[in-house]
Amino acid sequence: MKIIRLDEIAGKHISQYRSDFIMRKILMTKQPSHVGIMDLKENGLVGYHEATVPQVLIILEGEGWVRVGEEEKVKVTVGDVVLWEKGEGHVTTTDKGMKAVVIESEGLDIGAF
Repeated sequence: MKIIRLDEIAGKHISQYRSDFIMRKILMTKQPSHVGIMDLKENGLVGYHEATVPQVLIILEGEGWVRVGEEEKVKVTVGDVVLWEKGEGHVTTTDKGMKAVVIESEGLDIGAF
């Protein structure tokens, strides 16, 4: 498991069309991908399981905890990006609730982060 902050991802300033923002690319893949929004309510749990493909979890709202195997849990909050390699057993929990983008694909190169 690896956790990074969104603001640590190198970005490119976009000024076309009188725009003024930074674009941070999260991924590109040529293989089928699943992108979803996970909405964990108070005391929510994604039970322990092995990642069947590389997975990315981007925290949008709230906070929670992630853990790999029997390692100590790590707190995650808005702006954190959690990366799991294929085969990593992991669990995600929250006391107060958490909303996150979930991206899963064989085409993800987690090592690129």
